[in-house]
Amino acid sequence: MSADRDDVPPMPPGDQFVQSLARGLEVIRAFDAQHHELSLSDVARRTGLTRATARRFLLTLVGLGYVRTDGRLFRLTPQILRLGHAYLSSMGLTDIAQPHLEALSAQLGESTSASVLDGAEIVYVARVATRRLMMVGISVGTRFPAYATSMGRVLLAAQPPTALPEILDQLNPTALTARTLTDRAALLREIDRVRRQGYAVVDQELEMGLRSVAAPVRGASGDVVAAVNVSMSALRTPAPTPGGPLLEGLLGAAAAISADLRTAGRGAEPAAP
Repeated sequence: MSADRDDVPPMPPGDQFVQSLARGLEVIRAFDAQHHELSLSDVARRTGLTRATARRFLLTLVGLGYVRTDGRLFRLTPQILRLGHAYLSSMGLTDIAQPHLEALSAQLGESTSASVLDGAEIVYVARVATRRLMMVGISVGTRFPAYATSMGRVLLAAQPPTALPEILDQLNPTALTARTLTDRAALLREIDRVRRQGYAVVDQELEMGLRSVAAPVRGASGDVVAAVNVSMSALRTPAPTPGGPLLEGLLGAAAAISADLRTAGRGAEPAAP
């Protein structure tokens, strides 16, 4: 989500590393929910490439159908979804989770989602929306910083002790609202609490007026491979409480998805950063 792409890891050395492919992927990653249309100069700035190099990659992507342009601005096309389809199909999580999310959404009258952890961000892999609660639209592929989301905290709580500090180093938490938890020690305490209680509640930390509660999904190995959540209006819906219908419904859906993943033998590996 950073405009200067400071989250991009350094390129590994070696004869097998194809730098041009890595740069092409960075051009694709320059587009996000806040930057759905970019000029050539924007892409060059966000990727650190020269204008000439950025132009070659953009025109190649246009030729392949992944990007379109009006001559000045560039934007991704729906064909870009094909790049993630193989992952989602092989994972099986989307197809397995979707009917459970739909049932939970119908039961509670709220929006439901599933996501996995990718580095310091969550990536939505399934979604059922009853109404638009956020300024930014959410769909499959949407990313948010893990530290400020209920699903992110559930997934962070499942990380091995050795991996968590490295992920937190990538987070660089900034206040997205007046309620956002940004202090590292406080975040660690909250993640530990989520680990112990088995669910996370985030109240207006990602966006004012939005509250969400999330629970872990376990794969065939028993490791946490994803998280599911219910999002709601903080003004309209009471906060979830232990034993209440909202939290019990969410935990039940997470358990049902986990059971289906075990039956299908899916999610044998945990979602890794």
